[in-house]
Amino acid sequence: MPKYSFIIPVYNRPDEVDELLQSLLGQEFTNFDITIVEDGSTNTCQTVVEKYSDRLPLHYIAQPNGGPSIARNNGAAHSEGDYLIFLDSDVIVPDGYLLAVDKAVTERGLQCFGGPDASHPSFTPIQKAISHSMTSVLTTGGIRGKKENMDKFYPRSFNMGISREAFQKVGGFSDMRFGEDVDFSMRLIENGFKAGLIKDAFVYHKRRTTFKAFFKQVYNSGIARINLSKRHPGTLKVVHLLPAAFFLGNIGIIAISFFWLPMLALFAVPIVVFFIDALIATRSLRVAILAVVASYVQLGGYGCGFCECFVRRVIFRQGEFTRFVKNFYKK
Repeated sequence: MPKYSFIIPVYNRPDEVDELLQSLLGQEFTNFDITIVEDGSTNTCQTVVEKYSDRLPLHYIAQPNGGPSIARNNGAAHSEGDYLIFLDSDVIVPDGYLLAVDKAVTERGLQCFGGPDASHPSFTPIQKAISHSMTSVLTTGGIRGKKENMDKFYPRSFNMGISREAFQKVGGFSDMRFGEDVDFSMRLIENGFKAGLIKDAFVYHKRRTTFKAFFKQVYNSGIARINLSKRHPGTLKVVHLLPAAFFLGNIGIIAISFFWLPMLALFAVPIVVFFIDALIATRSLRVAILAVVASYVQLGGYGCGFCECFVRRVIFRQGEFTRFVKNFYKK
């Protein structure tokens, strides 16, 4: 029986699955198997999976399109490992990944864990810019995933592991369309399972390839944060309000500038700060310029979604909702 089972939902991304499986060939720790769940794809990865079937312990499942939560739960039901590791199809796994996971699980007794993500040299400039924005402290993305001794760490499903016992105890992923991974992590912690960050268990995460798709993703994340606070009272923190404050602050600057034009000079401050931060981190002028755009898209999109959901759910007391439902698998 394998100790670890990788579970990977996929929708119309055979090329990404090829790259992901190629990276798993290099794992130094080999006691694992892999379950690929084809979530109603029209362009399937079955041929890709067959190409690796003699080199990797692979299971391939095809199901009608039902979304990532159903695909992950289905994959878990068909896997055999003591620990389940959920990955997005758009990641590349470094050779030492499972060694880092196994060391932390053994020494720290983790029942739920996750690792950070990084930008691979082969990524496009936009992907590198979005990756930097999503992992920078300035945009709040880098606040999580920096310290292994954090009081509470909520793993994300692009790189999340859990013991089979814990998975069965909480009943798997819920029916939330976005934020379902954080909801899952919250339920694990609420049930007393030990969760933690493994800094060395990182993956290269491609994320979105256009700013339009990125905007839709972070807009959904803003909505999900309010939805999560309704499902898990007391989990909304000050840091979750910062993107909304940035969004509303920029609206205020634009409004005041109609009466006092010099007010627009305030826009220079975050632009310069975002640019310098990205330039130091990436050492690329082009990526740094694109990172400024990515930072505004991230904070603006998240803040806008957060504000809409706050008005609808907190002020008008409406039910749970989402936007851009078909956006999860889009690049």
